Amino acid sequence: MTTPAPAALALPILDPELEDRLRRRLEEVEAALEDSVQSEVPFVTEAARHLLHAGGKRFRPLLVLLAAECGDPASDDIVTAACVVELTHLGSLYHDDVMDEAALRRGADSANARWDNTVAILTGDWLFAKSSELTARLGADAVRIQAETFGRLVEGQILETVGPRDFDPLDHYLRVVAGKTGSLIATSAQYGARFSGASREVEEALRQYGEMIGAAFQLSDDILDIASESDESGKTPGTDLREGVDTLPVLLAKRSGDPGDARLLELLDGDLADDALHAETLDLLRRHPAMDEARAYVLDRAREARQLLTVLPEGSPVRAALDAFAEIVATRTA
Repeated sequence: MTTPAPAALALPILDPELEDRLRRRLEEVEAALEDSVQSEVPFVTEAARHLLHAGGKRFRPLLVLLAAECGDPASDDIVTAACVVELTHLGSLYHDDVMDEAALRRGADSANARWDNTVAILTGDWLFAKSSELTARLGADAVRIQAETFGRLVEGQILETVGPRDFDPLDHYLRVVAGKTGSLIATSAQYGARFSGASREVEEALRQYGEMIGAAFQLSDDILDIASESDESGKTPGTDLREGVDTLPVLLAKRSGDPGDARLLELLDGDLADDALHAETLDLLRRHPAMDEARAYVLDRAREARQLLTVLPEGSPVRAALDAFAEIVATRTA
């Protein structure tokens, strides 16, 4: 009987020994996560396990483990920190699904669809509480960092919900992405460095790397949502467009003063539920200079993130992995 190949890690780990260590540590994280969602009340455990067992790439805890390779990766605090960021992420997904009225998450029924909105919201709150319990074990600095991160995450969600009341629409959207996505990825990298005993210079560089590359990855998704055919990306193209969500390419296109863009701007301001209008808009957007402008923006962020890695030894497996991930983010929009 052939043993199936292990699933690919969420980060491109180029060194076999490092990959093996990270896989073993991820198993420890997975076991710790399972323990963390245990409640004395069986239904609470069932609800909290729902999305945990639905899968996920575990990107954030993996980033904690990888950053910890810059110091002492065997510290018990590293597994705790990895659980903190993943439980925070999971809790946010329960709330996101309620706000988005989502029926599915990771191919399974969302918690709000399986039970109801109230159960989903309270389960997300319970996961945030469990994350806070673990954070307290890491000390006062971790509590402060986690509070600041959670504040940014929630603020990003609020900004997305109310729209660009106080900011230019593009600036508003970049703030949303930085809060909802960049903040927790930045903290994941920072936790790994800090609780492994890495230098403060390395910790700050990795925190900034996580902030930049996390936001750039989300923005590259915006581009792929428009540029990719469904058989290439595995997703229905133009989903955000159909739902009226203005992402990076759309916001850049809306800044156009070219009279030749009148039809595109008219479509973008209208209802794109109609398949023919949606297809026309996708075609016009794909040929618009805003797509190249969006790609250039992502490339710049990825380039800046890679420059931060110069604090790590040249040729080190950690630097090679983070550099390769930045390259993936930069090139996946091409």
